[in-house]
Formats: sequence, structure tokens, C-alpha cells
Amino acid sequence: MSFKCGIVGLPNVGKSTLFNALTNSSKAQAANFPFCTIDPNVGVVPVPDRRLNNLAKISKSKKIINTTISFVDIAGLVKGASKGEGLGNKFLSHIREVDAIIHMIRCFDSDDIQNVNPTVDPLRDLEIIETEMMLADLESIQKRLEKNNKKNVDDEQLKILEIAKNCIDNNKELSILNEQFDKKTLNQTGLLSIKPRIFVCNVDEKSIQNGNRYTEDFINKYGEKNTLIVSADIENQINELEKEERKNYMEMIGQNQTGLDLLIQKGYKILELDTYFTSGPEETRAWTIEKNCTAPKAAGEIHTDFEKGFIRAETISYEDFVANEGWVNSKTNGKMRLEGKDYIVKDGDVLNFRFNT
Repeated sequence: MSFKCGIVGLPNVGKSTLFNALTNSSKAQAANFPFCTIDPNVGVVPVPDRRLNNLAKISKSKKIINTTISFVDIAGLVKGASKGEGLGNKFLSHIREVDAIIHMIRCFDSDDIQNVNPTVDPLRDLEIIETEMMLADLESIQKRLEKNNKKNVDDEQLKILEIAKNCIDNNKELSILNEQFDKKTLNQTGLLSIKPRIFVCNVDEKSIQNGNRYTEDFINKYGEKNTLIVSADIENQINELEKEERKNYMEMIGQNQTGLDLLIQKGYKILELDTYFTSGPEETRAWTIEKNCTAPKAAGEIHTDFEKGFIRAETISYEDFVANEGWVNSKTNGKMRLEGKDYIVKDGDVLNFRFNT
């Protein structure tokens, strides 16, 4: 599976610049005027994983295939978007299609880059975006709860919508729904306000390491757990450098990891995802699964026939695979296990599936 993150925010906060950096392309137009992005840009990016190279070297694989993540650059929203202001509801609908939301927030001063508001205030800017998403949710909920439409909504979805409406009416977080319903059921509602969120504070170069007064205010309110401090402009510069130059430049500015790496790590955590591997002479490949995924469902990521005809999975942990230098020694040394249908795949497992066609 691949997951999709939508980059949202007010106009001119650096969304397209970050998108270009993440996708290492100029696919997203970045310009100094509001509503530069109209149709959403989508970039599919290989997920970096150092474990792949180690496995491929041991297996003498002909090729390496990373799992992927998709980034969607969504047009800037403004206050009143849920009522059609700016570019309106069209762009709120684009957010419904993503698995997680990256809130891009301006945390820098600049006379050169136009700001839609008179001052820089990340807390206010985030409140504008989240209010518009909540108002869009409220309108959607009210329509589905109308008498004529209720018959098309099953009982469980009806219960979720009623709880969600009560939360919005009483200015409460919709996160309470996550405690009562599973992720799959909640996703069927199409509500924007329940999607997992990553906050990206876009700063200038001098604020990369320690942040600034804007990031300090933001973290004081929203915490560090889902917050990243990134300079979209610096990320773009890093991507234009050759490998050795990139390494030297990152050391110079005190940056150990790229924004892409940090975003993926945050994304995997908030979406509760794991990675397993297949490795042999032809290819070494990474596969993304949800946490607590059973072996048959993991096999289904490769092909539906693998899940239907699943017999068992030959299983070695990544650490054992590397320590024993591959399948043969791992089996000889008792590190390979045969796991059945109830086995919960762990992050880093190296698997070979046995199945009936």
C-alpha cells in the first residue's frame, strides 16, 4: 500500500516549494501570488530505507524497489473557503482524498514574500484552516442527517455523524471518535477534521536548528509530537546538490536528516504503518502495511492470490537476516520461523510466502 499526504495551508506559506523539494522536481509551480496552485499536484516519492541496501547486498539482488509515498500540493485556502471564498469548496474536496494532512504554517518574516494576512501568526493561520475544514464537515454532516438522506446512511455511520455534529456544535475535538470507532469505519465518513495531522513550521535558514518565537509559540500549544521545523527553501537547495555536496552542506547547517525523511517518519507513526521486506536474487523490495497486519493480509499486498491461497510465511527478522547473511544461514542457525495465518507481521520482517494458486 502507498499512503497519500495532502499539503494544505494559507496561500504563500511555502506549500509548493516544499512539494518541489519533497518530489525533487519543478512539477509544482511556486510563485509569489495567492492561489498559484489551482489543480492539485501529485508526486509519488520512493521511501528511503537504509535496510533495503543491506538486504540487497546480502541477497545479491539485481534491483531494489522502495515502497512509495504520495504528496499532494493542494491550493491555498482562505477564511470563508467553506462558503466558496477564494477557490472554495473544490479544494476542500481534494483534502478528502488524502490519508493524512500536512499543515504547512508560515513561521518566518519576509518583505519579499507576500502574506495574505497583515502579520505572521502561525496559531491564527492554523485556526483558519481547521475552522474551514470543520465548517465543511458540518455542512456535509447536516446534509446526510436530513430526513430524506438518513435512509442512505447505515446505523453505525449515523451514530458517528451525530457524535461528530455534537462535537462541532460544542467546540470539542473530533478525536474522541478515534476512541470509539476503528479507522476503516471512520474513513468511510469522509470527514476532514478526523484525518491525522502533521504540522510543518516553515522557517528561514537561521531558524532551522533552534526555531524562533513563532515555532516556540506553536509548540507551546500543539506540542512536538506531530510538529516539524523545516525550511522549504533550504530543502529545495539541498535537492539541487550532488550527494557529497549535499552531505557537506547538511553538516554545515546542522541538519542530520532531510525534511522528506522526517516527514515520512512522522507519517508512518501517525498512520500506524510498518514495513516488511522480500529479498532474493531478482529483487529486494519494501512493502508498507498497517500495524497489527496478519501474514495473509501482508501477502495480499503483493497479490490477492497470495492472500487467498496463503499457507504460511517463512519469516526472519531483519537483524537475524543481516547477522546470518541471508536465507540459508538463517535457516541453518534456527533463525527462520514458519508462521501461520494468525501471525502479526512485525516491522522489518523479511518474508517468503507459501501459497496455493
